[in-house]
Amino acid sequence: MSPTPTAPRTPDDEGGLAARLPRRISPLTRRLAIASLASEIGIIVTGGAVRLTGSGLGCPTWPRCTPESITNTPEMGIHGIIEFGNRTLTFVLVIIAAAMFLTLWNLRRTHRSLFWMSVGLLAGIPAQAVVGGITVLTQLNPWVVALHFIVSAVMVAVATLMVIRVNAELRAEEPGAPVVDGRTTPVTRAAGWAVFALTWVVVYLGTVVTGTGPHGGDPGAPRHAFDPLLVTRVHALPVYLILATTLVLLFTVHGAAGASTRQRGAVLRLLAILVVQAGIGYTQHFTGLPVGLVILHLLGSALLVAAATEVWDRQRSRYLTHGTDPFGVISPSADGPSATHAAAPAGRR
Repeated sequence: MSPTPTAPRTPDDEGGLAARLPRRISPLTRRLAIASLASEIGIIVTGGAVRLTGSGLGCPTWPRCTPESITNTPEMGIHGIIEFGNRTLTFVLVIIAAAMFLTLWNLRRTHRSLFWMSVGLLAGIPAQAVVGGITVLTQLNPWVVALHFIVSAVMVAVATLMVIRVNAELRAEEPGAPVVDGRTTPVTRAAGWAVFALTWVVVYLGTVVTGTGPHGGDPGAPRHAFDPLLVTRVHALPVYLILATTLVLLFTVHGAAGASTRQRGAVLRLLAILVVQAGIGYTQHFTGLPVGLVILHLLGSALLVAAATEVWDRQRSRYLTHGTDPFGVISPSADGPSATHAAAPAGRR
């Protein structure tokens, strides 16, 4: 005699707070995922504004703003306001990340990858705070400043994956639908990897250029001793390679009969961001690095990471949807088709 199938544990079985939290993927989940991505991009831009206004040491110590005060003081002037304001924005990220974590808590067994992405985004905030503190304590050492940016860029990539997957869940509404929803080829898959890898090379080399340039966050901040023209040219080289790879993707994906509109759209967005970003980069270089253009270039860097992550995901992802309502399909009868469907494996994660 075969054993009776066991229904998955539900939030109601746990009681307490879990019973009050969401138990399905909903438009609220999508809004929080988008807010996560927007806030991660936003903190890159505001952090850049701190550096570009010379306010990097507006709060000269950490975790307090001064040895005696958690907040900035009137004597610290505008630089103290800017730096402390940027620190305060961290709490906005905490609220959004915590809300995302709680929204996915009841789905931690059925949608494990989404849940662990929310954990990563939440854990990344104190990690960033620590790196930011080291940045201040090392008097804005450019290598530490670069690490601060790289960690933020990684969080942008994770938030981008979360947005893609939540949207896929809401579109499919049933388990088993792939994120890679169109035909791929060895060329497009290899190009997807190349774009993603080259993007991180460009981003890292961009931090070296920044650490060599004049905007150190404080007049006394240390700078790299590299030749500015040389590091700029080295930074530009992988940009040409990304552009060439993206053009290969453009012709192969748009020429493939089975490619999806989302795959094609991802490549077009990447190409548009690359062209605009390259234009801003060259213009700021030949016009003496005006602050406004540098901020736009920072924004472009974050958007480039997001776009390259989407292109990679549309070509290489193994993610299959797990269903928007994993607990709502459970039947009171353990032998019924609904119970069987609910207990079935959710697919690759």
